[in-house]
Amino acid sequence: MDVVDRDAPAADTVGEPPMEAIVAEFETPLLRYAARILNNVTSAQDVVQNTFIKLNRAWKPGMHASAGLKSWLYRVAHNEAVDLIRRESRLRVLHEKQADDPALIACPDGHNCPMTLAEKHATVLTHLHTLHPRQQQVLLLRLEEGLSYREISRVTGRSEGNVGNLLHHAIRNLSTTLKQAGVTAS
Repeated sequence: MDVVDRDAPAADTVGEPPMEAIVAEFETPLLRYAARILNNVTSAQDVVQNTFIKLNRAWKPGMHASAGLKSWLYRVAHNEAVDLIRRESRLRVLHEKQADDPALIACPDGHNCPMTLAEKHATVLTHLHTLHPRQQQVLLLRLEEGLSYREISRVTGRSEGNVGNLLHHAIRNLSTTLKQAGVTAS
């Protein structure tokens, strides 16, 4: 897929070079997406930096962003994150952390206290890593980034039907895991 188009109008309207405008527009959403995959902001910064380095290598003077740029950036960021996980065996470490993280906190009276909203949010993010990586990817793209099924399809290279199937199973599996952890009602 071409990420740049020589004939498209310039992406910038305030005099910024096209590459700088692209970085300004996509850096924060890509950082958020990569941070959710990696559960590590510093590693996410490395992933996004590598994504923009790859874009810069493909960029030639006079080129402008094409319609497929957003999908291409998310796909490269995802692939970079997965490569980082594989290199550092981060997936194994995350599963060990998740197993040690209690879902409920003991109250002074010895009973289990209900979790606060912030604790529930943290637990959901922790349990997100129990899903298959494909399910994690589509769930994050849908819920955190607000992408449509069609956009997720372009990012992942999967059909829209497969995206819907993965989302359905991701939500079902996450719901079951959260019920077992006591985060949601049975």
